[in-house]
Amino acid sequence: MTSPVTESSTRDGATRLEALRVTRSRRNELWTTLGAAVVIVVLFMLPYFVGPGTVGIMVTALIVLTLSSMWNLLAGYAGLVSVGQQAFFGLGAYFVLIPAMHGFSPWPALIISAIGAAVCALPLWWLVSRLRMGYFAIATWVMASAIMLVIEQIQSIGGGTGMPLPGLLGMNSAVLTADTYWAALVVAVLAIGGVYFLLRSRVGLVLTAIRDNETAARSSGVRVGLARLLVFVVAAAGCGAAGGVLAIQQLQVVPGTSGGVFSVQWTAEMAFAVIIGGIGTIEGPIVGTAVYMILQQWLQSYNAWYLIVLGIVAIVIALFARRGLWGTLDERFNVRLFPVGYYLWPAGNAGRGRLGTRTRTVDAVK
Repeated sequence: MTSPVTESSTRDGATRLEALRVTRSRRNELWTTLGAAVVIVVLFMLPYFVGPGTVGIMVTALIVLTLSSMWNLLAGYAGLVSVGQQAFFGLGAYFVLIPAMHGFSPWPALIISAIGAAVCALPLWWLVSRLRMGYFAIATWVMASAIMLVIEQIQSIGGGTGMPLPGLLGMNSAVLTADTYWAALVVAVLAIGGVYFLLRSRVGLVLTAIRDNETAARSSGVRVGLARLLVFVVAAAGCGAAGGVLAIQQLQVVPGTSGGVFSVQWTAEMAFAVIIGGIGTIEGPIVGTAVYMILQQWLQSYNAWYLIVLGIVAIVIALFARRGLWGTLDERFNVRLFPVGYYLWPAGNAGRGRLGTRTRTVDAVK
């Protein structure tokens, strides 16, 4: 990665040219790795210390966390605001149901759900790839609705009323809940870890360039279409795996009713978690999911007030903390648990802080 030449503004207002080099975030990755390992071990042991009811709530939280991480990858890093991710969520559920109907265990079918959703994303991307902004959002919503209508016409998989998931009905409920929790935990860890390593690669820098200025990225030789296709497919795979977990948790797959696998409610939940937590950060969906689950458990008995309070919280965050809870914390205290940023440094500078002078890039980084 070559060093670009920038114009740097000095204190006396003069402008001078200096060579800069681009590096990844210089934060200590060891603490991130150790902290993540400890949290995963604690979460893995959770079913041994809490009841099935709490474990069931955690399964739902891990599903929302996986979905919000995928939506954040799309909207926060690739600039693709989708309101149709429930399409891949629902397809993932059916990619678990269909093999189970033919005697295949639902647990390994989770791999099929991720791969199947990713494969389906390829032709669907061709339909929406040329759209941007609101047009892209509306197109993904129409796409999800069309897929749901097609699925409802196939009576062999339950049609519009859905179908129970075979293969797990005889299991002990506590054991099944624990196994479902561990499957959801593996899916969530793989989703967050995949996003982290993707953003740590050169693709992460490409996505940042596309999000900030697509025209400038194209003029620098960035393959914008290929990068967005990759993100679209990865997000579809993650949503598909989460849909498979939901099918196992509910022991049935229902397409279009309230709470069904193709319900737009799922996209609303993932978007809410990202907006509350902080779009464009890996930590944001984690914080947002925690806030969402707390509000859900606290307010779900209040019927309509539950949705009203969620809306008020989203409006307040959007007005007074536009980068979300974690984004605002990072902006004020420079805190990141998952260091994925890229920084410009004057050639030869060994400092560990952010670049002290105000810079404006003239040549593209390649």
